[in-house]
Amino acid sequence: MRHLRLGAAVLAPAVALAVPVGAAGQAPPPPPPLSLGLPMAGAEAEEFLRTATVMKRTPLGKGVTRSDQVTLTDGTRVHRALWKTIHEHKMGLQRLEGVGLEFDFRDSWKSEVAAYELDKLLGLGLVPPTVERRLGGRVGSLQIWIEGAMTDDERRGKGLEAEDAAAWNAQMHRVRLLHQLTYNTDYRNVRNVLIDPSFRIYAIDSSRAFRIQTDLMSPDDLVSFSRAVLERLAALDRPTLEVRLGSWLGKRQIDGLLARRDAILALVQQRVAERGEDGVLYP
Repeated sequence: MRHLRLGAAVLAPAVALAVPVGAAGQAPPPPPPLSLGLPMAGAEAEEFLRTATVMKRTPLGKGVTRSDQVTLTDGTRVHRALWKTIHEHKMGLQRLEGVGLEFDFRDSWKSEVAAYELDKLLGLGLVPPTVERRLGGRVGSLQIWIEGAMTDDERRGKGLEAEDAAAWNAQMHRVRLLHQLTYNTDYRNVRNVLIDPSFRIYAIDSSRAFRIQTDLMSPDDLVSFSRAVLERLAALDRPTLEVRLGSWLGKRQIDGLLARRDAILALVQQRVAERGEDGVLYP
């Protein structure tokens, strides 16, 4: 079972606490309520994640990736983040408990950072800001926390539907594209998609992505595509990927990514030939 990231629930006792103390020795006033959804984005979020002081770190107590919830402050703002340090690679064909047979199994925090950097290159707007950071002597990925989010499974259970069906579908098509492009073997886990109160969708849990396979896992999942995203996808080249993702992905992983990119572009041409551009492409 993978971790679940919902609201402000405390899932396990805190293991560390470093709250700033005022000049008179008094504890500072409690922080303001956390805003719902994505608290910050882009360069602002990345800088906060890299430099903010850790106030508290709480093991999530669920999942296999040994994740913690971290509360951070820069002195004026308080936000939470997901801290992940897992880094496993089993070459060849492996029989894994709870997984079955897998070739070249990978489960790494490095893929979390790579997924965010790839998201930026493609303009998907799906992966929450994620950076590499060292905490307590260990290096891992630190990803901003989506406040008040629910999984798609929980949304269905509550009978909730987005008011803008077209915008919802466009987001889901981008999620499927990202999962097939990165070969995220954990993509069918219902907890790998989060939905905030405004029905914005976020793709999380990419630690098992970026395999070396060159084919697509489930090409039938890809039925509709954003023209803007396809243009950026077609423009990807090895030098760019090596500069932007090379700190976290190896050569064979980038080879697989480019091969799957080519397979997706070929699939788009096939879909257009079958159904026409209007039946396949959207802005």
